[in-house]
Amino acid sequence: MTVRRRLIRVPASSANLGPGFDVLAAALSLELELEVVETGEFSVDAGEGLPADRSNLCVRAFERLHAAEGLRFQLRSSIPVGRGLGSSAAAIVAGLVAADHMFELGLNAEQIYAHAAELEGHPDNVAAALYGGFVLCPRPAGEGQAPPTPVRLDPPQGVEAVLVIPHETVPTDEARAAMPATVELSAAIANVAAASQLVLGIERSDLGLIARGLEDRLHQPARASLYRRSIDLIARAPELGAIGATISGAGPAVMLWCYWQDTGKVVEAATAAAAGWADVRRVPFTPLGADVAEL
Repeated sequence: MTVRRRLIRVPASSANLGPGFDVLAAALSLELELEVVETGEFSVDAGEGLPADRSNLCVRAFERLHAAEGLRFQLRSSIPVGRGLGSSAAAIVAGLVAADHMFELGLNAEQIYAHAAELEGHPDNVAAALYGGFVLCPRPAGEGQAPPTPVRLDPPQGVEAVLVIPHETVPTDEARAAMPATVELSAAIANVAAASQLVLGIERSDLGLIARGLEDRLHQPARASLYRRSIDLIARAPELGAIGATISGAGPAVMLWCYWQDTGKVVEAATAAAAGWADVRRVPFTPLGADVAEL
């Protein structure tokens, strides 16, 4: 008897990228690995602190497409949870891709993306996790419609990411609750201008455009009280040697954008600045999205 088995690898992601709230995201070279094996008995090995039953996000996503009876789910992840690095998006994409491949359902990437965006509640992280690289997520034309296919860009040449990952977590629900119901017209205009420069800078690998495109006046100021040290670090990014910095997703992680030749000294400076309250990791952008590593 042939035992069905799939091994899925999915990257972490950093969403918003400053002015691109719920629209822009980038895939990062930290991975979640999901192994699903047909054993005849349902079980989940998710590691410490994560659900080991059907409430696990990988299993919930899997069961959106196919029952999980008789399957063993084993998760291994280097993505910190609750820091704004797309751990839930990676889990959702992994579960969907595993079910699609294991039972040969024949879904295309756009169909998996639509399922993932609905489960996650917003499209940016799941798009980066699925497609890799940098993504721009257009909004559907009307309520209840499937999200349009994301626009994917390769990572800009010569630009790397350094993550400052605080020891404390911030629940995504709490970060979203801090968002204002309305924004000033000047702030909206500033964000449109910055996001336009950022996307063009990524496409052209233009460091000047990227630096000018990282400013946000929408979500980061509204959430500043949730992670003051992270916000202060963003203001200090140029003195640390970075091009600029952004809160990663809902936070509290900070992503320092670096010219590749300066990355080493940025890591050193950021480590000193975050001593005692955060870890610092050099994490390159990755062009690779979700991948079925083994059958």
